[in-house]
Amino acid sequence: MKNSFKKLLIPLSLFSLVCSAQKYVPENNQDVGNIVFDPKIDDPNFKVCNPGKSYQYYYFSDGLSYKGEKYEILKLWKQTQKPTLNSNETGYISIRFLVNCEGKTGLFRIQQFNSNYEEVSFDTDLVNLTLNFVKKLSGWNTLVYKGNNPEYKGKSFDYYQYLTFKIEQGVVTEILP
Repeated sequence: MKNSFKKLLIPLSLFSLVCSAQKYVPENNQDVGNIVFDPKIDDPNFKVCNPGKSYQYYYFSDGLSYKGEKYEILKLWKQTQKPTLNSNETGYISIRFLVNCEGKTGLFRIQQFNSNYEEVSFDTDLVNLTLNFVKKLSGWNTLVYKGNNPEYKGKSFDYYQYLTFKIEQGVVTEILP
């Protein structure tokens, strides 16, 4: 019985040590993946409503927070898609951006990957087509806090969103999420 207690005591001590360690708090309440304003590429007129308090899309939402949801985005894409692009590339173009408390978007960032998730650079026309499409989307919902904290209840927040375009032989075959 004494040996069993010692065997249990060591893991419990380590668990206690880990749990009592200080929690890392990023400087200025910044989370991993936050987008920092870059005057070279970002619109200086884009309003960030709550600097330092922008949330990832999944914090208070069930996913894609767009009026008409993904169906509407796909419908708009089909209306604007240019099937004559001269490209045979395959992979993904992912565009992350911030939706502010008014439902407006800004701080767009692009990542491009091949089908093995290695960074690549796609044809500029294809990248611009997807980026301009995302920039023109105007049906983003505002993110309103619905939790129990009275300090934030009913207040709108900025949040990050992304759209990823799956490319096969130069054609967008799917828009994720």
